[in-house]
This record gives sequence, structure tokens and C-alpha cells, in this order.
Amino acid sequence: MKPQTIGRALGVGLRVAGRVAGQRLANPGPGSGHPATRTAGRAAGRAARGVGGFLRPFSRVGGILWLEVTGCFFLLFALVFGTASFRLRPATLHGPFDKAFFASAALMLLFAYLGASSFLRARRK
Repeated sequence: MKPQTIGRALGVGLRVAGRVAGQRLANPGPGSGHPATRTAGRAAGRAARGVGGFLRPFSRVGGILWLEVTGCFFLLFALVFGTASFRLRPATLHGPFDKAFFASAALMLLFAYLGASSFLRARRK
């Protein structure tokens, strides 16, 4: 069989199986669930919603904290590469520039951008 035909057959089969599974979940049929099981399922769903509602403010604060810690981490790398590029700079402005100088300067700019954008995203949240 051609690869296109195999992929098409698998895709059609997967869609049909998903449709059948969705129908069975929507209409479980007679006698396919004990009332205690349904009650426990509802209680678990309510408990999950309650815990999710309780943790929502903490997830926001956690996200902001994550962005700020990441920003500090990136700015630390920017500082390291900035000092490296300062050490590798030529003695005069017209002197020969080294590849290591350009690499460290580019990495310093990249990490400074990532750190600043991380703090800006944290401020917007």
C-alpha cells in the first residue's frame, strides 16, 4: 500500500473510533453504572473544581514569581557575558576585534533582552 493510503485509512479509522467512544461516553446505556459510582464521580468533580478555584490566585502569583526568577537568571547570564565582552574588547576602538568579543557581546544582548522581556511580562500579569 502507498503511504498516503495507509495514512488515510488510519485517519478514518481513528475518527470513527473516536466518534464511537464519544457516543458511548455520552449514552452509557442501561445498567452501565452504579448510582454510588455516579455520585462519587460528581463529588470528585465538585472537589476538583473547588480545589481549582482555591489554587487559582496562587497559580497567578506563582506564574509572576516564575517570570521574575527567570528574568533574574537571564540577567545574571547577561552580566557574565557583559563582563566577558568587556575583558575581550580591543584596547582602541580601531583595533582588531576578536570573534569571542562579538560572540560574548551578542549573547549579552540576547540574555539582556530575555531578562527584560521576562520582567515586562511579569508586570503585565
